[in-house]
Amino acid sequence: MKLIVGYKSGTNQAENLLELAMKRAQLFNATVSIVTIMAEGMEKDQDLITEAEAGLEMAKTHFEKKKIPCQTHLLIRGIAPGDDLVNFAKEVQADEVIIGVKNRTKVGKLLLGSTAQAVVLNAPCPVVTMK
Repeated sequence: MKLIVGYKSGTNQAENLLELAMKRAQLFNATVSIVTIMAEGMEKDQDLITEAEAGLEMAKTHFEKKKIPCQTHLLIRGIAPGDDLVNFAKEVQADEVIIGVKNRTKVGKLLLGSTAQAVVLNAPCPVVTMK
């Protein structure tokens, strides 16, 4: 089984998502891909890229301690994060995607869009959401 975790270090949900992914990986004998998405990344964004890579490596250590197969991926492909995560899930033939969700007003969703909504509606596999 292949699990994907949509991960953004420094968020309140980050550790909870990793903990859930570890439990599910152990339960289903799964491999895990921890994915961080940046909509863009130019030379001027090198500090943000380095920070994202460090966050992914730190997240990976949780899985290494429990001997759970894990890979990290920093995607910078110039498309919306929700679409990018869905595309990645298709590319690796994921069996499940785990993402965090947060409360937003209807107006907030209209103006800002919703990464989680794009993933839930378009993913080629089941999506587990964590609040």
